[in-house]
Amino acid sequence: MNELFRNYGAEARASVRELYRLNHRFQTVDFVRAKRAEFLPKARRAMGIWEAMEFLDTLVDDSDPDTELPQIEHLLQTAEAIRRDGHPRWFILTGLIHDLGKVLCLFGEPQWSVVGDTFPVGCARSDAIVFAELFADNPDSRVPEYQTPCGIYQPGCGLANVLMSWGHDEYLYHVVNDYLPEEAGYIIRYHSFYPAHRDGAYSHLMSDHDREMFRWVRAFSAYDLYTKRSERPNAMALRRFYEDLIAEYFPPTLRW
Repeated sequence: MNELFRNYGAEARASVRELYRLNHRFQTVDFVRAKRAEFLPKARRAMGIWEAMEFLDTLVDDSDPDTELPQIEHLLQTAEAIRRDGHPRWFILTGLIHDLGKVLCLFGEPQWSVVGDTFPVGCARSDAIVFAELFADNPDSRVPEYQTPCGIYQPGCGLANVLMSWGHDEYLYHVVNDYLPEEAGYIIRYHSFYPAHRDGAYSHLMSDHDREMFRWVRAFSAYDLYTKRSERPNAMALRRFYEDLIAEYFPPTLRW
């Protein structure tokens, strides 16, 4: 990995560590179930994809030490890099929308419950999770059932049957999944699951199909991470191309 990115060492911003302190303290099985019940009915707002991008444009992700650009510009950087490399149109579109679940922050959710790396709850945690030492204050750490490698799950049960920490990935997956290829759904749902697609953790919970699909998640990760640049894309110049691409896959409005 390029050490210029995802630098969470001693030099990382204090705000990043504080976000993960809260995330690792409060992301419990009960919390995840409550958030799924609260947000997966998708009753907050009706809006189109480009409208959601503009809605998100004021947000800067406090978990990300690599960029302070507004989210719409990171999305365009990611999509344009994928486009330049000649990937399928669904892959380009996935790059454009992959972080739109962060609109949760604009629905009043704190960033620690929306952004940052994701991980399963209800089982033993991997040391590959960023700031893993901060889980000491998590109440689930004192539940014996959750301390085994599989916890409340069965070996090879498949990630669709695993409760992931709540955040923008899981939320957006449920907003857009009916309209996209399965490979895109995997990218959206697991692109922040770095312990798995970067470090190989939690393979005991995966099915063979998960492992096959994760080649797309790993392929996407390079674009998500290494396209973060200080140069700012021209959103207005690119808008027509991306509005046409969005219209190939999505209706004019979606439920959020």
